[in-house]
Amino acid sequence: MDSLVNLYLQRAENERDLAKALLDVSQNDNLKLTLDLTQGITFYSAVISHSYYCIFYCAKALLLIKNIKTDFPEVHKKTLDEFKKHFVDTGILDVELLKIYNSMIIRADELLELFKAEKQKRGKFTYQKLPQANLEPAKESIEHAFKFFKNISKIVTSIH
Repeated sequence: MDSLVNLYLQRAENERDLAKALLDVSQNDNLKLTLDLTQGITFYSAVISHSYYCIFYCAKALLLIKNIKTDFPEVHKKTLDEFKKHFVDTGILDVELLKIYNSMIIRADELLELFKAEKQKRGKFTYQKLPQANLEPAKESIEHAFKFFKNISKIVTSIH
């Protein structure tokens, strides 16, 4: 169990770092040139997606400490529900972290069309805006990922 908790945290950190790298590449023409990428290309939608996965894997790690496993089908919904039930509703975690998690799920849903049956907002960033218009949501997502990872890592380390 301990190794799976660590694996989830490592995965979360990788997702966070990838999101940051994609944001950096999207904003740096020299990096694009070095990587042989088109100058106008951005990866803001991917930043949002990978930031969400950072948060998702943090939540999975924290749940696993309490021996709570979430799996398919609907693993994302189950993970959010269990996270809320065991850590937010009980007062163990600040509601602010749940708000971050919820906003990231909505944003990921809009980009990836996850949770089709539960969300009506999908496509907002992908279909109704140019990729460059996703800069602000991408910046907010990466900030959320860093904050969530920092807080959950501290909790997991203190419990684990």
